[in-house]
Amino acid sequence: SDFPAQESRGSVKPFVHFNAKQDADLLKKAMKGIGTDEDTILMLLTSRSNDQRQEIKAAYKKSHGKDLVKELKSELGGKLEDLIVALMTPPASYDANELHKALKGAGTDDKVLIEILPSRTSEEINAIVKAYKKDHSGKLEKDIMGDTSGHYQQLLVILLQVSRGGRLLSQDLFAAGEEKFGTDEDKFVNILGTRSFEHLRKVFDVYRTIAGCEIEESIKDECTGNLENLLLAAVKCARSIPGYFAECLRESMRRAGTDDETLIRIMVSRSEVDMLDIRAYFKKNYGCSLYSSIQEDTDGDYQKALLYLSGGND
Repeated sequence: SDFPAQESRGSVKPFVHFNAKQDADLLKKAMKGIGTDEDTILMLLTSRSNDQRQEIKAAYKKSHGKDLVKELKSELGGKLEDLIVALMTPPASYDANELHKALKGAGTDDKVLIEILPSRTSEEINAIVKAYKKDHSGKLEKDIMGDTSGHYQQLLVILLQVSRGGRLLSQDLFAAGEEKFGTDEDKFVNILGTRSFEHLRKVFDVYRTIAGCEIEESIKDECTGNLENLLLAAVKCARSIPGYFAECLRESMRRAGTDDETLIRIMVSRSEVDMLDIRAYFKKNYGCSLYSSIQEDTDGDYQKALLYLSGGND
């Protein structure tokens, strides 16, 4: 895999009695003849790890001489297709594709940059930068620089380059807060971009004591637009990455129309990382399960696939 393994809190685990050729044959059969057996496709692919899906893809090519992803695309449509294609993409390539789409379209889809960059580990960021170069023959940093500006741009670039570490007294961050000189955005950006999450949590505690409010409140008072959103995402990720994603999922389903792009991106990219923790935060913070929210907000085979990815009800 292109991301290093960590103790998984994912809902999707490697399938124990895995046989790539057998799976490839099952998928071929599901796509044969008139009508597609969507059930088999989505049940099979949501219960295999990404590494295993890559092996199925290779076995499919070998046994059936065709590109599995292209075949799936020709059989499926709409949101289910988007979800299945996302599942078939290696994680770093998937993030790189999402960032490329966000930067290369008309206008920038800042939401994607703000969601991905603060929430990935240094190793993941390195893998994304490599995948971006390989798949899109461009430099991610250069493309971000070309599309953004100001402190927002500065923090995005820091998040791309940095291996987090470092020590710093919270006094520094407080001095940067609203009290004395308005907001020293440079300092906010630098500290939030470069310090370890563990260190930042201590900084936030001291900040609360000195400033008498949470750092999020100061950010909301002092900053606006993309910079505000990115700083808030950075703070939330430092506090808890699964907590942050629980909130993003909640937001994606709270509106009149569901933000399916965000829903798909998070369900796919966290399925092998921390989906079980995201579910726990979701239930604790919103009083209902992620599963039941997905049930209310989506339908059909697309819903079924999302529910499988969630790993169950709480």
